[in-house]
Amino acid sequence: RENVLEQLKEIQQTASALAQLDVLASFAETARLQNYVRPQISDEGVLQIRDGRHPVLEQNLLDERFVPNDTRLDKEIQIALITGPNMAGKSTYIRQVALLTLLAHTGSFVPAAEARIDLIDRIFTRIGASDDLARGQSTFMVEMTETANILNNATPRSLIVLDEIGRGTSTFDGLSLAWSIVEHLHNQVGAKTLFATHYHELTELAARLPRIKNFNVAVREWHDQIVFLRKIVEGGTDKSYGIQVARLAGVPKEVLERAKQIL
Repeated sequence: RENVLEQLKEIQQTASALAQLDVLASFAETARLQNYVRPQISDEGVLQIRDGRHPVLEQNLLDERFVPNDTRLDKEIQIALITGPNMAGKSTYIRQVALLTLLAHTGSFVPAAEARIDLIDRIFTRIGASDDLARGQSTFMVEMTETANILNNATPRSLIVLDEIGRGTSTFDGLSLAWSIVEHLHNQVGAKTLFATHYHELTELAARLPRIKNFNVAVREWHDQIVFLRKIVEGGTDKSYGIQVARLAGVPKEVLERAKQIL
């Protein structure tokens, strides 16, 4: 043991070098097998991805092909407002962009046809609803605490990923908060933002503020059914397809018919 201790520094340096080699070799193998590309990296605040893919999901999909998507955030498009029905792929898309940005910053190639990912200082996310029941905080309280952290700490060099902000409270409260948060991100914070929402009213913001652009997840209706195309296209959406999603989930027919009447 004493002999080993005498060589401690060299052993630790060797272990560190091997660890680095291991990571780089894994990056290289994954990039080659999965067709990743080397992202261009600069310092002008541009995030441009052509045919980006979700690095985990594309490996796990068995019965359908993963649909790649483009992303562009820069000085002209600071906030991408993404609408579309539940299950259409909004969350997957915004997580994918955050993951590709993170991968590029670790020195890895990324799953895309082409990518330019300029340096950012931090990635902020507010995704998913997890109650902090142990501390007596509701979903909405957790959501607002995380959102407050983002609004107070993000800079123009950050990337922010927000999913369904405001859904934990009543519709009008939630919509008002979401609207105000988008305005604040645009006017004060200046960070590149992907904002997925089911509040279609927010699409009006694109006409009022210069650096906001509407996108939606393409959906086709066919024989009163919906088909999710998983493609992000320009423009807002004006339908939520909630009743069709309920049908896919197996809600009884009479409940669906009554819901249509009420709607």
